[in-house]
Amino acid sequence: MLRGVLGKSFRLVGYTIQYGCIAHCAFEYVGGVVMCSGPSMEPTIQNSDIVFAENLSRHFYGIQRGDIVIAKSPSDPKSNICKRVIGLEGDKIHTSSSSDFFKSHSYVPMGHVWLEGDNLQNSTDSRYYGPIPYGLIRGRIFFKYMKPRIYEPMETASGVRASGG
Repeated sequence: MLRGVLGKSFRLVGYTIQYGCIAHCAFEYVGGVVMCSGPSMEPTIQNSDIVFAENLSRHFYGIQRGDIVIAKSPSDPKSNICKRVIGLEGDKIHTSSSSDFFKSHSYVPMGHVWLEGDNLQNSTDSRYYGPIPYGLIRGRIFFKYMKPRIYEPMETASGVRASGG
């Protein structure tokens, strides 16, 4: 009896480890679900939007200008950032201060990318911390989950509530 219980317990532990390894590899190398927070990508991605990221592009250097990526924050490695790729290695990037008085340019070094948020007035990005190493990219966003809208009757100009039908 003890042998049967131990056998089942070891089998359960083995399956748990096996499926845990499969899940780890799927989320690390294939992709996963990410909730974005913060205003830096508005209006493209709103605060608390759910997106799907694939991780294969970063392994095969398939990241292109215009892609939205998830990356480790250079200023806080415990957190991730969601930004758009503006420049790839070798690109010349034109930057300006908020006053638009000081304009400068930077070159993206080899093995780095330039990331910026779509909401430039409210984004901490490569304009602040410079180009980031390609190795900090975790994945490329390929799908945004659209939250179901709650439809409510609208008030017309005369103050009468109208409902769609």
